[in-house]
Amino acid sequence: MRCRCPRCGEGKLFQGFLTVAPACPRCGLDYAGVDSGDGPAVFIIMIAGFIVVGLALWTEVSFEPPLWVHVLLWFPLILVLSLGLLRPFKAVLIALQYRHKVTQGFG
Repeated sequence: MRCRCPRCGEGKLFQGFLTVAPACPRCGLDYAGVDSGDGPAVFIIMIAGFIVVGLALWTEVSFEPPLWVHVLLWFPLILVLSLGLLRPFKAVLIALQYRHKVTQGFG
């Protein structure tokens, strides 16, 4: 969750927002073949969707606001949840690949 190297826990895993670094600057672990695929996005869609839809339904039933209030409330929350969770979830899936010795990524 800290977006660090899965082997040493100290080096940075990312060189940009979602771009995986070529290797760990501390221990030299090669990240060249690492690919988390669509897994992080799928988990985030399910989690953020559950939260936002639940809150939107509760708000609609309790207060019956106009449509523009829903747009103002839920669009920023969707962006914050999606972008805020994407990097840590991608790091977790990469760490799980390393822990379970997926040969394609950490060969």
